Amino acid sequence: MVLQTVSTWLLKADVFIEELLPLLRAWTWTFVAVGAVIAVIRMNSNADRPKRYKVPLPKMPEEKRYLSSPSIKVSGSSAIQCYAPATGQFLGLVNPSTPAAIDRAVASAKAAQTVWASTTSFRDRRRVLQSLLKHILDNQKDICRIACLDSGKLPLDAALGEVYVVAERIQWTLKHGEKALRPSSRPTNALLMPHKRNAVVYEPLGVVAALVSWNYPLHNLLAPMVSALFAGNAIVVKASEQTAWSTQYFTALMRGALVAHGYDPALVQAVVCWPATANHLTQHPDISHVTFIGSQSVARHVATSAAQAMTPVCAELGGKDPFIVLDSVGKKRLPAVAATMLRGTFQSSGQNCIGIERVIAAPGVYEPLLALVTDKVKALRIGFQEDGDNAETDETKKYDVGAMISDANFDRLERLIDDAVKQGARLLAGGRRYNHPRFPHGHYFTPTLLADVTPAMAIAQEECFGPILCMMRAEASTAEAVLKIANSAPFGLGASVFGNEHGSEAGEMDKVVKGVKAGMVAINDFATYYAVQLPFGGVGGSGYGRFAGSEGLQSLCNAKSVCADRFGWFGIRTGLPPVVQYPVRSQQGGWSFVKGLITFGYGLSWGEKIGGLLELIKNS
Repeated sequence: MVLQTVSTWLLKADVFIEELLPLLRAWTWTFVAVGAVIAVIRMNSNADRPKRYKVPLPKMPEEKRYLSSPSIKVSGSSAIQCYAPATGQFLGLVNPSTPAAIDRAVASAKAAQTVWASTTSFRDRRRVLQSLLKHILDNQKDICRIACLDSGKLPLDAALGEVYVVAERIQWTLKHGEKALRPSSRPTNALLMPHKRNAVVYEPLGVVAALVSWNYPLHNLLAPMVSALFAGNAIVVKASEQTAWSTQYFTALMRGALVAHGYDPALVQAVVCWPATANHLTQHPDISHVTFIGSQSVARHVATSAAQAMTPVCAELGGKDPFIVLDSVGKKRLPAVAATMLRGTFQSSGQNCIGIERVIAAPGVYEPLLALVTDKVKALRIGFQEDGDNAETDETKKYDVGAMISDANFDRLERLIDDAVKQGARLLAGGRRYNHPRFPHGHYFTPTLLADVTPAMAIAQEECFGPILCMMRAEASTAEAVLKIANSAPFGLGASVFGNEHGSEAGEMDKVVKGVKAGMVAINDFATYYAVQLPFGGVGGSGYGRFAGSEGLQSLCNAKSVCADRFGWFGIRTGLPPVVQYPVRSQQGGWSFVKGLITFGYGLSWGEKIGGLLELIKNS
């Protein structure tokens, strides 16, 4: 009995095991597959993680000394003398690039680009940019300190104007760059070319160049590098001789990210040279595109030089940006508007291409706005935060406005201000260069407030690029009145328009937004179009072309149009009818055939189309 029971149990167990084995095998393979997927995900996750790397900080001279008459030029030498514009502290000498050195830089970049474009995917490029972003975030303090030392700005201005906008450029490129450069399908002619499929593909140009200004030494150097590399290009950046000291360090940030991922750092090249040598870069036959940021006068030379090699140029040439305030903005919002005015005017000592150059206020808000800013402009503190300063505890070291890059512009600024006063403007604050008691060798200009400025004054027509707030009163709170002033200057870069976006007053504000001569407009805000990476650029005297955004990224590519057979695999292709083949058997017959084809394809009514079709058949 016991044996029978055991035997029956063993028999049932054997059957159970036989039934269970396939299930166990299935579970095993499932666990193996899931484990493999998890391993791949982890492997990819690790691969996509930013790689950490180190970049040595720029070397400082062993002896700390200050130049009595700071200048980038040294008598009897071709070297570029680097110094801190806020203090006059000597930072070192940089040998300028020669034409031969530029040739070597371009050649190295060209060789590296061939590999970069052919072997990297968008994902590979994102990995490099992720590591760059991580390094910038981890080293913000050093980056801001170096940017401040080389340009004279204060840490807050560096954080906003350097790190913030570079981080935004990188993040936008990471999230949206591939979509902007992905091949795009285009429509076809439904009647005449239904068998065709059309697309635009974006191919790297090769080696591109950027000639950038000194006012944002980190951003102006790195931003074009980010876009160029993501588009598959290499880049040579000609940095300003005014900020030559920090150029190699900021370039090394990008190069370090490339090396960390095993790519050739020669993809990015930075050169610093005197203006007479710069045309060797702009007319170089191996440069496929030039981005220029600077003045109109220099842009003419750049465009002429680039034309020698038929190289396209994107030119951003500064502005005279209007800050328009309509009566509909409401008195409750005026304090916030005034705060934005001050930040937009005095950030980086006004050395900002999209800085507020003209405040155009409607009659009802003009005096209240003026009252809100007058005392604050007078109270702005000028100076610089040196290493070792503790601006939080030492009242004498709490500054609002930093230095200017040099004193070369001071005579012109004082002349513009004096001329405006002679013509009726009221000087309510500043107006003169400033001899700082703590930094006697620094380049400082007093924060200036001019009221009652009119379009007839030179200061309303020329870009100041300094810490000068100009108040202009519109004759009425109408679109026509404010646009008459806003569009009177020969520039058209950015603009700000403040007013009521809703209700019965929205129409007037909409007219201003549409009518202002500018490449960019911020509504009830200042310069936010750049903080969200919309295409950046202007019209008129502010230049042409766009960088940033999808349009800027695409401009660094060859937009190649590709038209192919949709059903070529089925033998459906375009064929030339005998009537249009060479030798032409009848010009009249051929002409009538094509006329019928055109009428069929583009006739405005079905009657016309049918008539064209009949003529097409008749003459085929």
